[in-house]
Amino acid sequence: MSLFEPTPLLLSFILLKSFGYPAVLALLSLLRALVARGPAQLAALPSLLMAALVLYAGLAPALQLTQNPLYPPLSHALALSQGLPALLIASAPLALSAFLGGRRWRWIDALHLLLVLALLGLWLATHYI
Repeated sequence: MSLFEPTPLLLSFILLKSFGYPAVLALLSLLRALVARGPAQLAALPSLLMAALVLYAGLAPALQLTQNPLYPPLSHALALSQGLPALLIASAPLALSAFLGGRRWRWIDALHLLLVLALLGLWLATHYI
């Protein structure tokens, strides 16, 4: 491996934060919004919207949609600290929905926790290994 060749760990982190994390977060948020009732259902909707926006920001250059006025602020937010704060903020409403009334399918919360731990673990590994 040369000096300028990225490690597989770094490539895994980039793929997870750019495409895997927002896609799985959107799916989990959609499931929670469909099956939950009351406050838990409403809390999942902002996570779904934010995950969709992160996916849009990741796919916009490939789809030549960068002229949209929504794209520059999104790309700047995702560039801040490698996009980690934006992804964790997008996860917060779904995490909150786990503690609200009307939630169903607790396995959604378990998968969400595993997803967040995988993101944080890869982030820590890319910084300190």
